[in-house]
Amino acid sequence: MYLVVRRLTKDNLKFDINYTAATSISKCLRLQPPPFQQRSKGPNLPTVQELCDVADYGFNNSEGCLKKLLSIISQKNPLPDLDNVLDLNKIYDLTQIKRLDHLPSKERSLWFGLKPCQTWDIFELTERPGLIFIRNPFTGIGQRYWTVRCLRDYSRKPNKTNIDAFDLLANNIDWWDICQNNSDGKLLNKLRWVTLGYHHNWDTKMYSDENRGEFPKDLHEMTVYLAEILGFSHYSPEAAIVNYYHMDSTLSGHTDHSEQNIEAPLFSYSFGQTAIFLIGGKTKEEKPIPIFIRSGDIIVMTKESRVAYHGIPKILKADSHVWNLVDIYDSCNMCKEHSDVIGISKDEFLWKPFGDYLNNSRINVNVRQVLNRGKRRLNSDIYEYSEYIS
Repeated sequence: MYLVVRRLTKDNLKFDINYTAATSISKCLRLQPPPFQQRSKGPNLPTVQELCDVADYGFNNSEGCLKKLLSIISQKNPLPDLDNVLDLNKIYDLTQIKRLDHLPSKERSLWFGLKPCQTWDIFELTERPGLIFIRNPFTGIGQRYWTVRCLRDYSRKPNKTNIDAFDLLANNIDWWDICQNNSDGKLLNKLRWVTLGYHHNWDTKMYSDENRGEFPKDLHEMTVYLAEILGFSHYSPEAAIVNYYHMDSTLSGHTDHSEQNIEAPLFSYSFGQTAIFLIGGKTKEEKPIPIFIRSGDIIVMTKESRVAYHGIPKILKADSHVWNLVDIYDSCNMCKEHSDVIGISKDEFLWKPFGDYLNNSRINVNVRQVLNRGKRRLNSDIYEYSEYIS
């Protein structure tokens, strides 16, 4: 029998699998830990749902259920049983989700490397109202297009990156270009985030008009198109964070509340390796729901889920490389100024370094509307009349 135990240390909380310690702590706290289900095959490791139950049962009033589960799942040895992670590629319990219909819209999917919208699977989690999941609507060429944009183009100045503080690049040299001539891979793995449009200030958690760049046209147009299909008219993408995850990367539990407009949805695009995504509630004490996020999947956080706690405790090897399911005749009518990106996406030799990166990493692009509808600046009470009225 395995039990999850909280081990207090000077710096943080760590977790271990240890029956003796679990029994001792349970006796001290006069708790009867809930038993883990027995499985007939394989090691009797706890499932993610059982870990949720134990974390919630014994220590609900301490540092929070979400934080505990993030720590548990991120452990490398032993890896928790992932049977109870919600897998929207294998839906057996239809009480967990409901299907959503898309609104009629001018068909522009092929402009952005997307499949025709009438073929999309769109779900909402019943226990997390407003959390919308679109199961990989991208073509293989589409996934490659956005991968090239994220690695080669969005990492360029004047966009801001985490490696700017280390002064590792000369003024006129791009990160991706220098990485192709750097065989040790150290610089390649140093890039962890890029900000686009309104640049998020990681210290103050605030945006400012003085710290704003140009938002990519193609990313803007695709997100507006998706917003229209889901019924979010007048959506204006104004800020994005591109996160670069490696196999040992995690993202701690947090909420996204820096934007002036938190009523507008947050769009999240993922490419590459698989992630376990935890979506909680308004507080860290609410038990989170674990979900597999695979390459091409889109998460849209709206309503209550827009400000819910969430995090990424684990990156897993993808069970298939869907970005390699490429038909060179796929239509992909992106902006003309990025025709070279489509050329790279269709040429296996040119694509190889990008594919090598995806084989061991995950890229996530999350897009937000910062301003209230009709506003053009943060510190202004002036609205553009034609867009402000409904």
